[in-house]
Amino acid sequence: MPTTSEKRADFRAMHDAGFFVIPNVWDAGSAVRLTKLGFKALASTSAGAAWAAGKEDGDLSRDEVLAHLRLLVDSTHLPINADFENGFADDPGGVAANVAMALDTGIAGISIEDWSGSEMYEVSIAVERIAAARAVIDAIDPSVMLIGRNENFRVPGMTTAESIARAVAYADAGADCLFVPFISDLVAVRELVAAVASTLISCRSL
Repeated sequence: MPTTSEKRADFRAMHDAGFFVIPNVWDAGSAVRLTKLGFKALASTSAGAAWAAGKEDGDLSRDEVLAHLRLLVDSTHLPINADFENGFADDPGGVAANVAMALDTGIAGISIEDWSGSEMYEVSIAVERIAAARAVIDAIDPSVMLIGRNENFRVPGMTTAESIARAVAYADAGADCLFVPFISDLVAVRELVAAVASTLISCRSL
């Protein structure tokens, strides 16, 4: 069984090497089955975890999610990326404290989104939240991947340009990887990838 450090190093190496498929798991059974199918890493899902518990997405408490992450980590030898929703706090300090608790579960990566549960955070606050998560990760284990998740496309009227600006800002604030769900227009996808690629490359070269 690989150590936590080895799993985190492997997960980061996967991102450096190129594309790979990472499926969502929602309980120990799905983690075991998908491990046996040969995937290289697994990711938690806030919706799947909540539905498996008979709740709606977003209704699990921080402590319930932490327990869920420990269950997944203990169920497989693969790296686990955590869907940590909004970090279970609005303020950067709260996000940092909760991310520290999440890292203690043994996860290899963690996703922090800019959706509060009812609305988008203002850009400046969203950036501070990513920076706070980055700072605590660097203090505990810099090998943990930080994913900046931009939820623009769940909000009517949000533009591709706004989403790109947020993604670039999150990369500048320390996100290793960007996740923009709900984006389906191929032209927008190309614009987004081109915009953040140079930012992530320059950040890694510092």
